[in-house]
Amino acid sequence: MRVRLIRNATVILELAGKRILVDPMLDDAGARPPIENTANPVPNPTVPLPIPAHEVVRGIDAVLVTHRHRDHLDARAEELLPRDVPVFCQPEDETPLRALGLDVRPVAESTDWDGLRIVRTPAHHGSGRIAELLAPVSGFVLGDLYLAGDTVWFDGVEETIARHRPRVAVVNAGGARFLEGGLIIMGIEDVREVAARVPVVIAVHLEALNHCFLTRSELRAAVPAVLVPEDGETLTP
Repeated sequence: MRVRLIRNATVILELAGKRILVDPMLDDAGARPPIENTANPVPNPTVPLPIPAHEVVRGIDAVLVTHRHRDHLDARAEELLPRDVPVFCQPEDETPLRALGLDVRPVAESTDWDGLRIVRTPAHHGSGRIAELLAPVSGFVLGDLYLAGDTVWFDGVEETIARHRPRVAVVNAGGARFLEGGLIIMGIEDVREVAARVPVVIAVHLEALNHCFLTRSELRAAVPAVLVPEDGETLTP
């Protein structure tokens, strides 16, 4: 298994002999306005890609989109994604993705693709009313790897780990939040909960968006066992 962080939640997974692109955010730095109702009103993405966008999509065998917020599937990605590879997604996103001409494969519960089992898992993009407004979102288990997606720690994440016993978990851990309400993705305490249950935890979704306030250095200091790659870095967990 190899996990390459591109930027934010965009990663390339190499497992079961396949290269799977997850949540492609490929816009140039500063291409989109700040996320509204946040404390740091600067354009997004806040950092450039480590490699050109067309190289990110080269040679991929499939795409996985956890949900359609623009920091997980943006305009540049919609333009560049190959139309002849499967795009796995939550059922709620099937129609708009199919309208782009993509080979959409919605995952209601689970699916088997060329020897790899893909299971959809629950996620809460925040708590209370904010989570309701940001829904639907999903996580996914691929073999022994758990992509938690845009979620905070809640009983659905705990149950997913207990049921599937992943060896590796990739968590979105930038501590994103709005001016009101709590975290909408994982922060330090959420990551600690995952790290207490999963042998290898990789933290992504940091230092690329105006509403993500947890830094890599802060997370490394707080939870030393967690792997926190730089943009462009490849890990072999």
